[in-house]
Amino acid sequence: MADILVIDAQGGGLGKQLITRVRRELPDVHIIAVGTNSVAMAAMKKAGADEAATGENSVVVACRKAKIIIGPIGIVIADSMIGEVTPAMAVAVAQSPAKRILIPFCNCDNYIAGVDEFNTGHLITNAVEQLKKELASCF
Repeated sequence: MADILVIDAQGGGLGKQLITRVRRELPDVHIIAVGTNSVAMAAMKKAGADEAATGENSVVVACRKAKIIIGPIGIVIADSMIGEVTPAMAVAVAQSPAKRILIPFCNCDNYIAGVDEFNTGHLITNAVEQLKKELASCF
């Protein structure tokens, strides 16, 4: 099964919710969680990630290995998430050959038109459904 990379920052709440849902609905996938900080990483590991790491180099290396990357849209925007996403992280995600499933959140001075009407639960459901489609079409 493919390596699914979940990247999150700050408290890791979104990553934790994603991993919980993916683990429940796709129990056989291999989930790698990378937090931009140790709090985010710990939350995702506790949620059921198979492997977990922290920091810029971990993001860069994991992006080279992953088949699918999932996370908030800020992971492709340098200096987003209160500066936790470094330029090297954003480039690694954006240039990875992996498919990306980006969850649109309006925060950190970035506004994404049309997203205001969706709640986090809806966005996570949509992301997991897209993950299922990607896995079905690739493997």
